[in-house]
Amino acid sequence: MELELIDLTKSFGSFTAVDHMNLTMTNGVYGLLGVNGAGKTTLMRMLCTLLRPTSGSISCNGKDIFKMDGEYRKLLGYLPQDFGFYPEFTVQDYLLYIAAIKGIRPAPARKKVRELIPQVGLSKAAGKKMKKLSGGMKRRAGIAQAMLNNPKILVLDEPTAGLDPNERIRFRNLISELSEERLVLLSTHIVSDIEYIANKIWLMKDGTLVQEGTAQQVIDSMPEKVWHCRVDHTQIPEAMRRYKVSNMKSEPQGALLRIISPERPYPDAVSAEPSLEDVFLYYFGEQPGKEKAGESL
Repeated sequence: MELELIDLTKSFGSFTAVDHMNLTMTNGVYGLLGVNGAGKTTLMRMLCTLLRPTSGSISCNGKDIFKMDGEYRKLLGYLPQDFGFYPEFTVQDYLLYIAAIKGIRPAPARKKVRELIPQVGLSKAAGKKMKKLSGGMKRRAGIAQAMLNNPKILVLDEPTAGLDPNERIRFRNLISELSEERLVLLSTHIVSDIEYIANKIWLMKDGTLVQEGTAQQVIDSMPEKVWHCRVDHTQIPEAMRRYKVSNMKSEPQGALLRIISPERPYPDAVSAEPSLEDVFLYYFGEQPGKEKAGESL
């Protein structure tokens, strides 16, 4: 399975959400990382044929996905950030209803639903109404509906949005289980969602890719260094103004700062190993010395 994006662009009036993107994907887990508004959802919606590109193309095994029409959608499973459901439906009824919409015959649909419910950890909730489910359980039902047609391409847009840390871990493990012999594209702004499960990570900003590679390659791409240093409480505002501070731990005698800087920020600063969160701050965080949006209003 191969998806290829060639010079893909999507504009809304004068605003360009996806800007001349070129990518090739085969089986494996791909993590699309960026802040809200980076263009991730627009890209996802084009990959799912819900939006047509302004220019450029998307091909699946050499065929234009918009010309493939139903043939392509049979290969596709999609979990949008906000997916609709009938609140009075039970989990089982909801999945059977979505299967019918997808054109799956009743007997195979019932068999697939029986397989998926325990696979996504909803055995005890199969008879519960959707409106009674926790956020994590609803996301599990969402991924189950995306898997009903046994897709070769699985597109997940912010799948852990609103979940607590334990649910996020369970969801990541589930995605890893489902990724065998599939192409999985996972979009998120939460670094930990993809750090350990993605074979390749793309950093997206303002509609373009600013960096790509394995987690380690992306970390190694950051040209600046990471430092640990202790400062007095009175020095914290100045440090926040001058440097990119990725973490701050308050201590009785001051604060332990984690700073991203090309040069040693303080004489006693010691070098530290960079992380993917540091890279995220480097590419997407505020520049030192700049006011936050709204502060000057």
